[in-house]
Amino acid sequence: MKKTTNKIFAYTNLSKGEEDKNIVLDNVTSNISFRGSNLWILACAIVVASIGLNVNSTAVIIGAMLISPLMGPIIGAGFGLGIYDFNLLKRSLNNLLIATLVGLVVSTLYFYISPFKDAQPELLSRTSPNIYDILIAFFGGLVGAIAITRVEKGNPIPGVAIATALMPPLCTAGYGLAIGNMKFFLGAMYLYSINCVFICISTFFIVKYLKYPVKKQLDDKHQKQVRYIMTTLITVLILPGIYFAYQLIEQKKYQHQIDIFMENEFTNKGIAILYKKTDFNKNPKKLELGFLSRRFSTEEIKTLNQKLKSYNIGNTKLIVIQDTADLKSDILNEINFNKSVLSEKDVTILNLKNEIAKNSYDNRAILSEVKILFPEIENISISNHTFDENTDSTRTVPVLIYKSKGGLDEPTEKKMVLWLKQRLAKKQIEIYPQK
Repeated sequence: MKKTTNKIFAYTNLSKGEEDKNIVLDNVTSNISFRGSNLWILACAIVVASIGLNVNSTAVIIGAMLISPLMGPIIGAGFGLGIYDFNLLKRSLNNLLIATLVGLVVSTLYFYISPFKDAQPELLSRTSPNIYDILIAFFGGLVGAIAITRVEKGNPIPGVAIATALMPPLCTAGYGLAIGNMKFFLGAMYLYSINCVFICISTFFIVKYLKYPVKKQLDDKHQKQVRYIMTTLITVLILPGIYFAYQLIEQKKYQHQIDIFMENEFTNKGIAILYKKTDFNKNPKKLELGFLSRRFSTEEIKTLNQKLKSYNIGNTKLIVIQDTADLKSDILNEINFNKSVLSEKDVTILNLKNEIAKNSYDNRAILSEVKILFPEIENISISNHTFDENTDSTRTVPVLIYKSKGGLDEPTEKKMVLWLKQRLAKKQIEIYPQK
């Protein structure tokens, strides 16, 4: 048993290949400063990342993350906390503040003067953190801290820079300021702060695990004061981090239950959802749904609200938007918020809202047939839609919105159109994927 334990320890021992602790601390200290070349590199990296976000280029964003020196002061703060070096912590936080302000100013200026102000998917993905961002920041920070303490640095450092992704949310916050969208700004800064906090926490744990010597003060009294201050700061840092993680886990679980509820109560019954909005921070929480053609009575809505509890969705009010004007207003608000990520086809789908005629098709029967011919289809909804031809005439065409696993290729879509024309005895059919 002891032999096995020793073997496991030999495989997991971080002391093997460790760099001299004084050399590591010198390297960490030298990398926290943002003056001269480091400041220029940061500013250039911010511009490159902003361009990448602006044109929705993942490769350019990755390049910016690789050249960014933002990790330096965050790692420095973790080491300062770990060895109770108040001066190192103070310098690290000051430099992180400078770097953050420089990043915000440069990215705001770029997006302000850029003629392209559409919110691309790469930008939108940095406006709302989730539990995976915390996990990536924490374990990425662990890898970064371990790599810094090695004699052979190896490949982890560039990978950590990419994985922890400090640069994109900072640039997205600048974008939010440039276009005056505080929701973008606050969401991106929240993600940036979470990344910084959890990288710092993971660095602190590695410093403690490797038993870096605590910095000695002038006397025992001063030593105790510094220890108390640093312990307080560590608590202040870790407790909000735990709270953030808990909140995001709860939000993820809540959203998962909402998805199950919608699938069981609507999607599996052939009822297409056109509009969905959840508000996790309200009390009670709100779930707003709008449907393509199905209307619900007051009694049905009451029953659906009662069913929420059976899905472990507590303290939530279901609101079904059935008034055409309200649904149109909500959809248009969503379009205005995310308009750059909506293609022309997406907008067409959403605009089926207002004047869709009364459904005269048996969606459930057609769905059962479609699933036999096209197994990848999960749900459909068919309704007549009147198109304005910009002349004195209009045309009414059956429109089918479908939900499928992974989407349909063009040949399969054409086959479905031909089959529907035959099935419904219509000369013209239009189909769109549900987003």
